[in-house]
Amino acid sequence: MRRFVRQSRLNGLVLVMVALILLAATLGEALAPHPPRKQNLANRLQPPSAAHWFGTDDYGRDIFSRVLSGARISIQVAVVVLGVAVSLGTLIGAVAGLLGGWADAVLMRLTDVFLAFPALVLASAIGAALGSNLTNTMLALSMVYWPWYARLARGQVMALAQREFILAARALGMHDLHILFRHMLRNIVPILLVQISLDVGYVILYTSALSFLGLGAQRPEPEWGLMLNDSRKFVQTAPWTMFYPGLALTLTVLTFNLLGDALRDYLDPRLRASRVAG
Repeated sequence: MRRFVRQSRLNGLVLVMVALILLAATLGEALAPHPPRKQNLANRLQPPSAAHWFGTDDYGRDIFSRVLSGARISIQVAVVVLGVAVSLGTLIGAVAGLLGGWADAVLMRLTDVFLAFPALVLASAIGAALGSNLTNTMLALSMVYWPWYARLARGQVMALAQREFILAARALGMHDLHILFRHMLRNIVPILLVQISLDVGYVILYTSALSFLGLGAQRPEPEWGLMLNDSRKFVQTAPWTMFYPGLALTLTVLTFNLLGDALRDYLDPRLRASRVAG
């Protein structure tokens, strides 16, 4: 951790931002000064003030409290989606790369079917077919993301298959599954970590996009994309209703993108070697 922070001042800032986002996701509703779903029409569309830091929406709900609570929804969706996508995609890709032949052809053609469609279009179609709720959104996004991890894992396994320590393990008579789980997967974990850290932001962004389109979280959930949708008609008269959820979404996606870039630079030995040589 110290080496990661010393590598760049930006890395330390990114870690602080990630910690704040995770804190909001974990304790957001407990820290919220007002119940995020409680309506108070007498206070509707109030501008930011000491009582309501981010103002109130058209139902009189405190926007600051709803933004804090929305962090939990976004992180929860990202964890579930990437947990399913990484597990399924890595297993399929690793098996395809290790076995080759007809198994590789069948599994990769299945992967190509999913990759043939734009990610958001495919997620919208699956979400619309299954029904508009957050659970179906997580399922739809999982189906969109696993093929990317299958491709990534397959490429890494095929590259590792020609390395000397893998050839030595085969010469010793080790079973393919033993080689896969003991030697190969541990060597592709750093690459997966970088991709996961980048995809957290994109999953959150797609979740908000589906909610904005009415295919994700439903009212009165304090999801950022749904809040942006609800605030469209007040963008001129009460711009704070759109500004703060949009700012939270932007900063969260930016933070995880920066984290992915920082992890890539830190974990890539070629980049470390070039910095040392410089």
